[in-house]
Amino acid sequence: MSPSRRVPLKLPPWLAHALRAQRGPVPWSAVTRGALSAGPLLLVAVQVGRTSLGVVAAIAAMLAGINDRPGSRRVSVKRIGVPALGGALGLVAGTYAGQQTGAVVLTVILTFIGLLAGSISAIGPVASAVGTQLLVASAIGAGMPLPEPGWERALAYVAGAGWLLVLRLVLPTPGSLAGDFRFDGERKAVAAVYDAVAELLDAVGGPEAMRRRAALTAALDHAQDALAGPRLRRYASSFAERRLHAQYAAALPLAEAATALAWDGEAVAERASEGPRRLAAAVRGNSHTGPLPAPSRSAPALRALDDALLHAAEVFDQGRGGDLHTRPRTPRDRLRAAFGSAGREYGLRVALCFGASSAAAQALHQGQWYGQHEHWYWLPATAVFLVKPDLGPLASRVLNRAAGTVLGAVVFAGFAAVLPRPEGLIALVALSGALIPVATRHFAAQTAVVTVLVLALVMVGGEPQASMGRIGETLLACAIVLIVGHLPMPGQRGGGVRARLAAASEAAYAYLTHVLDETDAPRIGTSGTPSRRGTHDHPVTPTAHRATRWTLRREAYRTLAEARTAISLSAHELPALARHTEGADEVAGLLERLVDTTTACAVHLDDTGRIGPEHTERLHALLDELAGPVERVGLRPPGTPLAG
Repeated sequence: MSPSRRVPLKLPPWLAHALRAQRGPVPWSAVTRGALSAGPLLLVAVQVGRTSLGVVAAIAAMLAGINDRPGSRRVSVKRIGVPALGGALGLVAGTYAGQQTGAVVLTVILTFIGLLAGSISAIGPVASAVGTQLLVASAIGAGMPLPEPGWERALAYVAGAGWLLVLRLVLPTPGSLAGDFRFDGERKAVAAVYDAVAELLDAVGGPEAMRRRAALTAALDHAQDALAGPRLRRYASSFAERRLHAQYAAALPLAEAATALAWDGEAVAERASEGPRRLAAAVRGNSHTGPLPAPSRSAPALRALDDALLHAAEVFDQGRGGDLHTRPRTPRDRLRAAFGSAGREYGLRVALCFGASSAAAQALHQGQWYGQHEHWYWLPATAVFLVKPDLGPLASRVLNRAAGTVLGAVVFAGFAAVLPRPEGLIALVALSGALIPVATRHFAAQTAVVTVLVLALVMVGGEPQASMGRIGETLLACAIVLIVGHLPMPGQRGGGVRARLAAASEAAYAYLTHVLDETDAPRIGTSGTPSRRGTHDHPVTPTAHRATRWTLRREAYRTLAEARTAISLSAHELPALARHTEGADEVAGLLERLVDTTTACAVHLDDTGRIGPEHTERLHALLDELAGPVERVGLRPPGTPLAG
């Protein structure tokens, strides 16, 4: 066969995902923090004669480094600090359970902890990180023989994670050196929203429009999270922060108009994207916008874009603050997520994996399979990472974990043969900590680095070299998780995907219902008088209806993005698991089209005071088209807003 007629090799989805790695520039700031975290903590502990506590603190710093992702300083407090508290709690529970109970009772306790941790992981990314550290630390507390009591271990654990958090809050980053030190991540996130609007406008009428709209959603989600992070005061307390909030809020009508233009499908002039790009530059440089080019006002969406640019220019100059248009989750919402179908299914699977691996580790430990060393926690701790869907599909996780452990164990064996102790091993811990921010781009690389780091910590703590034992335990954990992952569970499989899809469906219908309700509500212009046509009244003035609409639109797009992520992971599972969520991608696509159409309706409604016949016809067609696929994936569609 000639080279021109060769058929390219197409890998199965589960294998293609295992070989896929993220790309991007090296995060030098995170690399620096990693080098200054676990290694120096261990060095100080060795110098003062508290090596065992230094090992605990270094493990906490390592796990915190895995959570040290790009973003604002404010978000890092929650992303790093809250999981560390969960880990400290797990360390205490595991320590006292391991000291006061026998093998059978300990296994039961760890299984229950697995059920709890798995259930709360369904709440969200931070809760999932809490569940991970709760499980890993409980296994370490029960299986790592240390002389200190549980409360001292917990303090050392919090200190280790807290040290990395202090580095994150204190050390400058490239973004902070160019502007306000406090708001490096926030400013970058808001500027990225305006860049995403410009890129969507450039793509209107072309094949890339929908992908750019999804990128705009991701940018808005990231900026919203960056600005809505934990703070000491309820409201923004400085002019710079209030101005950032106002700049984010000013991007929402721009995003709405750009989405409506993408829905319409007619290409716009190149100058339409110049305004958002100048706004992005003004956010990055914390400067004024200067003159902005106005696009044509020949269509409702173009008029909305023009008015949104004028409003943004005014906001950038005044910076009086703005609503982030978020609806905080209540404790009831979190409990419903934890004890709903997704939380129950995942909690049961985690409990089985964690309990089975703990039982196997106990049996091997009691049978002296481990030889002289008593660390049996590696098997259940490995199962924790393997059972986490956050790290990719099941088959991909198993392959990468096995390959990464083998590679890391072999590399460490080579280093252990030549490095002086403990100085060389401490340097190896520091090097591994620096590599973690880069290694998190691929699960196998992350596993290899973590394996080297943990094996070095174990040897510094006085245990013999244990590379071969770690390989055997990892392969056993892979087998356990593969078996449990394919076991039938009570209820319908794919509960996590269906739960996210149901939330996206509810949010989309709530957004549509609100926009339809606006057809009967008079618009209030800047003069305070009712109007049916927004063009003369500064249509981006945030009336109560419009502010609620933007909140609902953000929620609809955010839940759809979360559903898309879950669906993509499920589609890359082995066929025996992927078949349980077949059809979910079709439903998500239809819901995205419904939300896009609703956005176009809202923009047209602001301009004319009514929804056009083309929009109504498209809405009816989409709602009819959704009925069949929604039922096939096992969801119950909400009440149709257009009924009657």
